[in-house]
Amino acid sequence: MADSQAADRVKELNTALAAKVASNKEIADSFEVDAAGTVHVEEGHKSAFDGNMKAIREIRGLLSDLTEQSDAEKYLDQPEAPSAGFAGAGTKSAGSLGTQFLNSPEFKELQGGKNGATMRTPFELKQANIGSMWRQKDVYTDLPSGTPASFGDVQRDPIVERAHRQTRVRDLFPVQTTTAGVIEYFRVSGFTNNASPTPERSGGAFGTKPQSTLAFEGHQSPVRTIAHWEAAHRNVLADEPQLRGIIDNELLYGLRLAEDDQILNGAGTGEDLEGILNTTGVQSYSWSAGATTPVADNKADALRRAATLAFLAYYQPTGVVLHPNDWEDIELTKSATEGQYLMAVSIALGGEPQVWRMPVVDTPAITEGTALLGAFGLGAQLYDSESANVRVAEQHSDFFIRNAVVVLAEERLAMAVKRPESFVEVTFDAAPS
Repeated sequence: MADSQAADRVKELNTALAAKVASNKEIADSFEVDAAGTVHVEEGHKSAFDGNMKAIREIRGLLSDLTEQSDAEKYLDQPEAPSAGFAGAGTKSAGSLGTQFLNSPEFKELQGGKNGATMRTPFELKQANIGSMWRQKDVYTDLPSGTPASFGDVQRDPIVERAHRQTRVRDLFPVQTTTAGVIEYFRVSGFTNNASPTPERSGGAFGTKPQSTLAFEGHQSPVRTIAHWEAAHRNVLADEPQLRGIIDNELLYGLRLAEDDQILNGAGTGEDLEGILNTTGVQSYSWSAGATTPVADNKADALRRAATLAFLAYYQPTGVVLHPNDWEDIELTKSATEGQYLMAVSIALGGEPQVWRMPVVDTPAITEGTALLGAFGLGAQLYDSESANVRVAEQHSDFFIRNAVVVLAEERLAMAVKRPESFVEVTFDAAPS
């Protein structure tokens, strides 16, 4: 690479590096630390910060590689070393250790034994020259037994993080925030509608209006904490910044998995949220109860008939949660005669999966063979008391004297299912027959 090209490339990389550093400084300035020492990070800022740090490390690595490339080119431009004598600075090959010793001035001073067998000055090699010598393949013909850890340089590839779920049940909710410890609300448990046309007068008296009745139930939804932690050595985190990012991401991802399970399946006892599927009053529909003629209902038909139950309760379903295996069956449903797909699926970039105009969240958080549809956000509301966050401390057991730290991730939230009848649990038990 020409010097001018290398200089241009270094300038471009330095410009890109400065931009990423400035972006991360701006993001870091938005981090808030409360009186308890908890760091609050806005949604999306943590992933943006980690992405910038990954780019910063890559750019710095490229700058280092360009420097080594330039040094190597200068090294190759230097003259060849003479066949005799020790290869000092500025030569390409030093030869084997034995060759260097025999060609050294210290050994030659003996003149084949004429000056005795004791050298006046010892023969020495610098450690740097020894290291570079062992990196030359012509030093040896066969590898020694065992692991040749001292030969060549070590290349450490980056850790490949495991894949994460891309869709979440939370995505169906317009989330609200709260500073309360308990959410109190009422559910309408019954409604007798006696509204009817009423005369102004009946005989000589004014007409009497009929009375309708509403029954309410008071409920409470306490704010619950979802948390877990991991232990790590502080030196490892200092030496491997990428590892700290992976621990943070995995712990935060673990919160998301537990949260989805709680929203759907929480028992409502102990420290559990009251999950929608365990809430009294949620409607139900079984696939086997569908029509058999002229063609038996498939799973997509079952969802549409279940949506009708929500419509009849005067609620517009805003989403459906399905297990990936059930969603696969629906997407791959074909006509029995022509084999054509019955469901039109948009494969455009960023296209939102939908069935019967309802957004779909396919997740293993719901049991295979079960689906949930309803008015998310209206029939049930999610409240964030404390957004997912990560804290690090060494005040745990004997961690301080062991140079260990705790990496803790937690969040606090509550959920109130105010209108259970707006949700329908669908059971894919068997095709109608």
